[in-house]
Amino acid sequence: MAAVDTRTVTPTEAGLWHHATTRGDQVGIPCVFMRGGTSRGAVLHAADLPDDLELRKRLILGIYGSPDIRQINGLGGADPLTSKVAIVAPSDRPDADVEFTFGQVRLAEADVDFTGNCGNISASIGPFAIDEGLVPAVEPTTLVRIYLTNTGGVITSRVPVRDGLALVDGDAEVPGVPGRGAPITLDFGEGSSVLGRGLLPTGVPREQVETPFGTVDVSIVDAGNPTVFVHPSVFGLQGTELPAALTADLLARMEMVRGAGAERLGLAPSAAEAAHVTPAVPKLYMVSEPADYIDSNGRQVSADEIDVTGRGLSMQVPHKAYAGTVAMCTGVAALVPGTVVADVVRPAAGNHRRLRIGHPSGVMGVEAEVVDRPEGPMVTVAAIERTARRIMDGTVYVSRDRLFGE
Repeated sequence: MAAVDTRTVTPTEAGLWHHATTRGDQVGIPCVFMRGGTSRGAVLHAADLPDDLELRKRLILGIYGSPDIRQINGLGGADPLTSKVAIVAPSDRPDADVEFTFGQVRLAEADVDFTGNCGNISASIGPFAIDEGLVPAVEPTTLVRIYLTNTGGVITSRVPVRDGLALVDGDAEVPGVPGRGAPITLDFGEGSSVLGRGLLPTGVPREQVETPFGTVDVSIVDAGNPTVFVHPSVFGLQGTELPAALTADLLARMEMVRGAGAERLGLAPSAAEAAHVTPAVPKLYMVSEPADYIDSNGRQVSADEIDVTGRGLSMQVPHKAYAGTVAMCTGVAALVPGTVVADVVRPAAGNHRRLRIGHPSGVMGVEAEVVDRPEGPMVTVAAIERTARRIMDGTVYVSRDRLFGE
């Protein structure tokens, strides 16, 4: 069964679907709540969800308590990084073990965005598949091939295993996550393009877009997630600022540039409509030369320990760390001559490198390789290391009126 089923039935016809239970006037389904990297969310079996897509969306919104900026009536954490959902199912593809659909749950709107991907949440899929018996556990490391239905790509996840379960404890550190955990490697490889138009979806490594405050140089790169890269000087910034320094006016200008990128990609009819039509993709990230700064934890980050400085947005809100998919995109873009990233990154020899990104919560590493082919530059390696942990499992409830009421 595909992670997103296109069959449609009305809510009244659906009634209570397979595996749904009732408790008084509430409807419940099995739920695993997990952290992956610097994000967290519900990981759900596709078989436990209704087939009707509208009813499925109502259920997910009810689980998270959206729309409500506090998400007080659900599991959401009032932040885009904690408002993500994963839907998982066995795969019948010869190149995949499981299928994964990523959803970004909006806070203030009754919608779930199923475009793009989240590298952090992707890190939770391998451990979930192993612990739920969807993939046989093989010690010491189990390889899980994950078909991402949002993009059509296959992610290779390597998960440390012991006694039939995914390990949690280990020595891997993810800036923005307290403590350490078992290292999970994610490689998006040649399947990293989300839009299916190649690494440079507009055909050029650098171009200009028009915004209400002027012409802006950008690079639009698609690896892991389509990303609009820009130098922070466009907004009068140094690039070392922390999220709290990004005022409402600055965020509005950043959205203007992101919106122009969305229009350029044909994802929105106009830049002004992008925030409503496609708030999750493309991403907007600022990259600048390596520099000293103090991170959100009060730690000194030296220019010598990073290769590029990066800051970005998640659903029009400053990202507290750095999106995993965008880290891969940054690593790849650094290897493409002429991009905004390549112009500011610490030089490296060859077409394969490990890039260290200085972000608000610390330093993140990514491994990338790009080769030249007749049709254009092609990604062969796009890998990051994350950690993940099952936080809870059980039954999550949504009121029947929320599901079936008018």
